[in-house]
Amino acid sequence: MKSDAVRQGIVELLPRLRRYAYALTGARADADDLLQATVERLLERGVPDDANLDKWAFRVCKNIRIDEFRAQKVRLTAAASGKVSGEEIVDGERVMMHKMAFAEVNEAMSKLPDEQRAALSLVALEGFSYAEAAKVLGAPIGTIMSRIARARKALAEALSSTATEMADVDMSAGAKS
Repeated sequence: MKSDAVRQGIVELLPRLRRYAYALTGARADADDLLQATVERLLERGVPDDANLDKWAFRVCKNIRIDEFRAQKVRLTAAASGKVSGEEIVDGERVMMHKMAFAEVNEAMSKLPDEQRAALSLVALEGFSYAEAAKVLGAPIGTIMSRIARARKALAEALSSTATEMADVDMSAGAKS
């Protein structure tokens, strides 16, 4: 089927497909998630030229639900059997804090001059020695050492000012409580 025809057909099919997803899941939120996954799959993979869109869409919806059900069953079985250790359980707050810290470092790195960012990236992130970084960047080793020192100082200042700002926000929020 042509892409435009598929899109138009999907739009017309949405109410019926949503009811079907609700019938499969029994919950509105789960039905909406299932509907979204179905539409995404239909748009990404298309519909075979010889297929009836209605039948194909309902089949895709059903198959996604079966896949989700199987995955959920596997997770529940693993949790009940004790195969999932406490270390494998994701601490959402810790994950979010790591993402925030990564974003702060990434932003601070983006503000560094190109030469400093390149030198620091090779040594701190890629594990190159100063000598190897000097060869890669075509600069004397002393220059590389200087660039890295200035980059580290700039990062430390940027990150400490961010920490100070966050502490000020925490203190002002605590004062309002």
